[in-house]
Amino acid sequence: MESLLQETLSLKTFAFFLLIGVTTLAIVLGFVTYAIYFERKVIGWMQFRIGPNRVGPLGLLQSVADVTKLLMKEDTIPNEADRTLFKLAPVIVYVPAFSVLATFPFTETLYLADLNIGLLYYIAISGISTLGIVVGGWASNNKYSLLGGMRSAAQMISYEVPLVTSVVGVILLTGSLNLHDIVTNQGDNIWEWNLFPQIIGFIVFTIAAISELNRTPFDLPEAESELVAGYHVEYSGFRFAFFMLAEYVYVFAIASLATILFLGGWYPPLAMLDFIPGIVWFLLKFTAIVFFLFWIRATLPRIRVDQLMGLGWRVLLPLALFNIFLTAIVEFVLR
Repeated sequence: MESLLQETLSLKTFAFFLLIGVTTLAIVLGFVTYAIYFERKVIGWMQFRIGPNRVGPLGLLQSVADVTKLLMKEDTIPNEADRTLFKLAPVIVYVPAFSVLATFPFTETLYLADLNIGLLYYIAISGISTLGIVVGGWASNNKYSLLGGMRSAAQMISYEVPLVTSVVGVILLTGSLNLHDIVTNQGDNIWEWNLFPQIIGFIVFTIAAISELNRTPFDLPEAESELVAGYHVEYSGFRFAFFMLAEYVYVFAIASLATILFLGGWYPPLAMLDFIPGIVWFLLKFTAIVFFLFWIRATLPRIRVDQLMGLGWRVLLPLALFNIFLTAIVEFVLR
């Protein structure tokens, strides 16, 4: 009887977590679908074009149609490719992108997991996607794909260093790696957010994050004008969809992380506005960051490889280290 009860509880627990996972996946897929639509519309307006406007009212079903067409395409694998690694690479890229979402607190009570090392978890897990990109580039047995994979390895490893270093100042101010604690250590007034004492860290974090996302002006691993499509040039159908999905899931993750670390999470900019639900403030800040990423894509041209590496090692890393020393000195003096 006791074993039957334990088995029933285990099944209920499994069903509960499965439901949470499916719900999270549905929310993320909804975000990705309309983030693509929103990006195309925003860039269109900035370039004096209309953007998608044919499929559905105001073109709202354009992304749905594009994804449907993509999933219906033939799944091809080059004859000379390493078939096992070729199939595995999109999974290695996507699974970490989805896994990091578990630690984000969207409000004081709305979160999936409250890890004491939530920030470290994000940094560690997100780095695995780099391996998937390199594996996909190598397994395709295509020179353009291999060049894209090698560029990605150099770029993502180089920019992970300033990205991680830029958040150390926030950790020093908070004294914790827990993302929930980082938000609560800020406050419900804009001048209490980490944005101002950590403005150097925020700038470094933003630039490094754009590079980690492989987005313009740092989209050298894909570089359509040079490498056709880079590391995923040989991918089609649902495997290509996994790469695209992972990219936009990381946009979701980076925007959420920036909101949590620097913009006060669910707190309002003024204490008098705390009657508005925290999720509303979180979504407003989150949307502003996503819009900024799209704005950058519409504005800046792609930079050269030497400029990319020089910016990371000669500018961003020294700035991030300076921010750590400055934060440590200020904290020591004030305490």
